[in-house]
This record gives sequence, structure tokens and C-alpha cells, in this order.
Amino acid sequence: MRYSLPSLNRRQFVGGLGIAAIGLGLPRLGNPAAAATMQQLTAIPGEAHLLEPGQPATRIWSYDGLSPGPILRVRQGEELAVRLRNDLPQPTTLHWHGIRIDNAMDGVAGLTQEAVPPGESFDYRFRVPDAGTFWYHPHNRSWEQVARGLYGLLIVDEREPNQHFDRDIAIVADDWRLGDDGQIDEASFGRMMDWSHAGRLGNTLTLNGRDMLETQVTQGERLRLRLCNTCTARILELRIEDHVVWLMAEDGQPVAPRELTDGYIRLSPGERADLLIDMDLGPGNTAAITEVSRGQRLVAGRLVYHPTARLTRAAPLPTPPHPLPANPLPAQLDLASAQAVDLLMEGGAMGNLAQAVHKGEAMDIRRLVSNGLVWSFNGVAGMAEAPLFSAARGRTVTMDLRNDTRWPHAIHLHGHHVRVIERNGKAGSSDAWKDTVLVDPLERAKIAFVADNPGKWMIHCHMLEHQAAGMATWFTVEG
Repeated sequence: MRYSLPSLNRRQFVGGLGIAAIGLGLPRLGNPAAAATMQQLTAIPGEAHLLEPGQPATRIWSYDGLSPGPILRVRQGEELAVRLRNDLPQPTTLHWHGIRIDNAMDGVAGLTQEAVPPGESFDYRFRVPDAGTFWYHPHNRSWEQVARGLYGLLIVDEREPNQHFDRDIAIVADDWRLGDDGQIDEASFGRMMDWSHAGRLGNTLTLNGRDMLETQVTQGERLRLRLCNTCTARILELRIEDHVVWLMAEDGQPVAPRELTDGYIRLSPGERADLLIDMDLGPGNTAAITEVSRGQRLVAGRLVYHPTARLTRAAPLPTPPHPLPANPLPAQLDLASAQAVDLLMEGGAMGNLAQAVHKGEAMDIRRLVSNGLVWSFNGVAGMAEAPLFSAARGRTVTMDLRNDTRWPHAIHLHGHHVRVIERNGKAGSSDAWKDTVLVDPLERAKIAFVADNPGKWMIHCHMLEHQAAGMATWFTVEG
């Protein structure tokens, strides 16, 4: 069913904005050769020009004064070391979304570490096993801190340089809820109307923190385009118009190359996609990057061709493109002897949640709402003292995700990637390894993964207001 969303604003763009010189559209921190050297990220209040020229700057929270924050870049198998300095008025952490790392580095306040108080620092150091597109963001009051602009990309390059594309472009998509004064609508933080519906949806769409992102391209080149949805709640429906677009990876994990229908891709909060696009229009042309949910066509960016330049090569690049190198994920899933787990989602507006357990006490819906809770997993609202399940290291686990609500939920598992093996009783049709799985209203999805990363790992809805209002649990991997 359709659900009510506030409209996204698109103000007329005045003047061109070029892509950053490094070819990624965002600032970059560090380089693969220096990855083991401790780098510092400072979480600090700042300003961003989210609206068209001439409009006021928006007060945000940022990393090193930037939103999106600096790109962290490292090569597969190398070590990343980052010191988080907290100059915010709230405690915060860094969660490395999608990276299969040591549990102590996962950045979940209250589960894997204590939140970093204002004025203090915390050092994160881990080795990255998988190449791909990942991101970082807080995991303390994330529903507020991400909405204020705290997020950035972590790109892990393949061990060997890829010869099948010419440039690597990153686009981080976000929606902001701004008032008429151009400032973040702080009064709406924590509003139960949002928390019990789709989440706190924004009204202003940006790509790489810009009102209109213009990316300069050249006829004949092949781009690798990395997309990341950092919205706290909005499911984005994006379209790269007038080009053939190949899907190469989902959530950082390579897939068999697949041509997207009409350049369209749907990304829920937290999801990423790597695309390959051949720039085959003539010099001087432009092509729109649009958001098309709810039947609207909102132009958020443009691919702008150089007026005269053409790229020529001795031999054409392969079409369809060669797949990206596989990451070291399990070769097979032992479904026959898998540990079975159920995850029932209940609650929200128009839902049937009458009561749930919170902090070991059964509460009716009125008491739950008075505690800021309106969602549950398996009849429990919020993080419980006991894990949802414990699995022996190396055991295959299946989870039956059942969405018994009128709203979509993007279920994110920490420390692992999963495969969707069934949807609504039908066998899954994708070979993707995912860390975030969108489950639509009244839908069922069965996922499977190998519990091969020891520690305490969170499971939650990445509509971050849903997480805060009850959709959060955890599991352990022993050994």
C-alpha cells in the first residue's frame, strides 16, 4: 500500500558545481599506502550550503566540517586506523556499516563500547576483508545525529586495480527536513507521529550535500558510480536517465552484472549499489539523475558532457562488463542443518501491537508509547538483556523476517552479510550478499548467513526512528 510522505523540495539551480578533482565528488582522507597510520575524524558542529546559491547556510553536525564526511579509502586486506574526536554536545560513536570487522570496533553504544563523551576520543583499528562501498555513521542517538549530517563513505579498493572503467564516482544521497529559514527542523526530532509511521522523512534532497550535483563527464568514458542512501527513513527510487546502467555490486558485495531497467534502482536507508555506466551521448549533452518515488520526477543531479572532448581507446571495453572480483564470503550455506530463527515485526500506526515486553516488563501500548516505543521484534520493544539467539561459530543461520506492519523496514545485520533465499515463499532470485534487507509491508523474507564473526552483533531497522522506537535486538556468535 502507499504511504504518506512529505514532498521533497527542488529549488531552481543557479550556476554549475564541478566534481572534486579526485574524481569522487567528495573530499578524501588518507590513501591506501598510509592506511595503518592513525587518522583523525573530528565530529563537530558546522555549516553546509544545502540550498541554491543565495540561500542561507544550514547549521549541521559534521566530520571535519564536512557532510558527507571525508572519504576514508583503504585497499582490501589492509588496516584502517581512525581516531574519533568528539567535539559535539552529545556522546557519539562510529559504526562501520557493512564491514565484517572485529566486534570491539563495531561502534554500537551500550553493546560493543561506551559512547565517546564530548571532548574525548576513541581509536578504531581494524583490517578490512572485503572490497566495496561501505559507510560510517554514529550508533548513539543515530536517529538525530545522522539527520544532522554525520555520515561518510568508506571505500575499500580491490587488491588489483580494475581496468574496466575509467573513473570512480561516489554519490551520497540524503533528505533533510528543513524549515522555511533553511535550518534543520529540530522541533520534529523525537516526534511520535514520525516514529510510528514511515520515520522522519525530509523535504530537501541532496546529492553529496548539494542542491544540484553536476558531474562533468566525457564521451566514451566508462564510469563506476557508487550510490549510498544515508537517509534516516526515506526509500529512494533513483534513475540515471538516457544511459545503459549495469548493476555491479549491492551493499559492497559483487553480483553478476545486470542491466537496470531504464536506469532505475531502489535503495532503502543504509543500502549501497555500485553501477557501471558508459558515457555514450554526444559532447555537450546532459543527462539527469532523478528521484522518482510516488510518480514524481525530481531532478537531483546531472551528468554534463564536455562540449568537445571525446575519449577514444584502442579496443572497446567488454559489454556486458566483467564482474567485480569476489570477496571472501562463504562458498555455500548449509541450509539442511541451519539454525532457524524467527523475527516478527509488529507495531506502528494502523498496526495490531497491543503489548510488548520492555526491560523485562510487559507493557500495554499506552505505556509503551509513554516510553517512546511503538515497534517490537518478537514481542520485545527495544534492546533486551538476553540475545535474540546465540550461534556457534561457523553455523549457518536462517532468519524468517515477517513484517506484520503497514510500513516498510530495512533490516540491517551487523558484522555479517546475508542472502535472501525466499520472499513470500518463493525462492530468491538474486545472488547478492546483503547487509541491509528491505522488507515491504506485510511481506516475508527468509535470509541465510554463516555466523562466522564472534561477538555481540546488533540487528535493527535502518529506518532509524523505528530502531529508536523499539526495532532493535542483538545476537551472539560464540567462539
